[in-house]
Amino acid sequence: MSYDIGAVRAQFPALRSGTAHFDGPGGTQTPASVIAAIGEAMSRPLSIRGAALPGEANAEEIVLGFRQAMADLLGADPGGIVYGRSATQLTYEFSRTLAGSWSPGDEVVVSRLDHDANIRPWVRAAERAGAVVRWADFDPATGELPPEAVGAQLTERTRLVAVTGASNLIGTRPDIPAIAGLVHRAGALLYVDGVHLTAHHTVDVERLGADFFVCSPYKFFGPHHGVLAARPELLDTLRPDKLAPSTDAVPERFELGTLPYEVMAGTRAAVDFLASLGSGAGADAGRRERLGSAYAAIGAHETALRVHIEKAVRALDGATVRSRAAERTPTLLLTFEDRDAADAYRALARTGVHAPAGSFYALEASRHLGLGDSGGLRVGLSAYNDTDDVERLLTGLSDFLR
Repeated sequence: MSYDIGAVRAQFPALRSGTAHFDGPGGTQTPASVIAAIGEAMSRPLSIRGAALPGEANAEEIVLGFRQAMADLLGADPGGIVYGRSATQLTYEFSRTLAGSWSPGDEVVVSRLDHDANIRPWVRAAERAGAVVRWADFDPATGELPPEAVGAQLTERTRLVAVTGASNLIGTRPDIPAIAGLVHRAGALLYVDGVHLTAHHTVDVERLGADFFVCSPYKFFGPHHGVLAARPELLDTLRPDKLAPSTDAVPERFELGTLPYEVMAGTRAAVDFLASLGSGAGADAGRRERLGSAYAAIGAHETALRVHIEKAVRALDGATVRSRAAERTPTLLLTFEDRDAADAYRALARTGVHAPAGSFYALEASRHLGLGDSGGLRVGLSAYNDTDDVERLLTGLSDFLR
């Protein structure tokens, strides 16, 4: 399968600055087609959704197109696609809604591998409901979160388990289908943070067994916001706070206020851009099939670069690779003997290489690794990184350690 990295990079105006971006886990750069889609949406008539006038019809088409595009990306039902300001906001909203049915003594399981956006909302909701929080620990030596670590925390009082699809700090990809089987046998719901996973791997929410799945389009070339996918029939059982005159239809009952149509148009364009990056699907293939081909091509490209970086970094005196799980995204966390990762970030920045340092809101994971709140230097690969980026990174790290 061919992957023309030059053609891919040419579609990102921001790359003309010359910066080598390894900050994709915090948000990717934006292709021209997404920028154009946002501008096109705002240049046409827009009104509250309807059918009688052009502005109404344009808004309706954008919303339905957005839901279908995200459904194709996630293997979900478009009727279960919820727009949100961010994955964090969506998780807080759903934690408050779900906790309304919890009783004192009920239990919630969270993982130390997770971003705090999939921990703190559940901890706070449990506190308000009088529920117990139980913690599933990952192995700091391997970075693995085995299903049995989650299973050991399940009881007949478990109401919900929150776990990441991929760690934004060290890249670990837990076996979500196996975890889902354990969770559902215990009679609980599974809430998966797919923000980091969706940027690198094909997602099928039904195959994963996720009852709720959140992601963020700005991690895969789209605008800044969040998306939640769930079965429409499950969403229909939930009663969120909302305004009295606003619709009670699903998924609209979870979307507060008038939707940002231009952002939704940009997200649809981002999904279409992703689908364009594969060459293994036929000309008549649907969007879902083209996305599968694209993820395969992107994955092969990113993995080759990751392996090269890992080998080179392990040969450097004083550098340690903390990302060690067997299944992981192209995301490396590096620490340095007697050197501060923030100093490495600043040294690289002076050469036009952007690899940020910190714990990146994965506070529990950083502490569990023994890194405190400081974390390390995160090197996150994206579909537009090339070998020149990698060589600039490796040269900068070598100079820093010398």
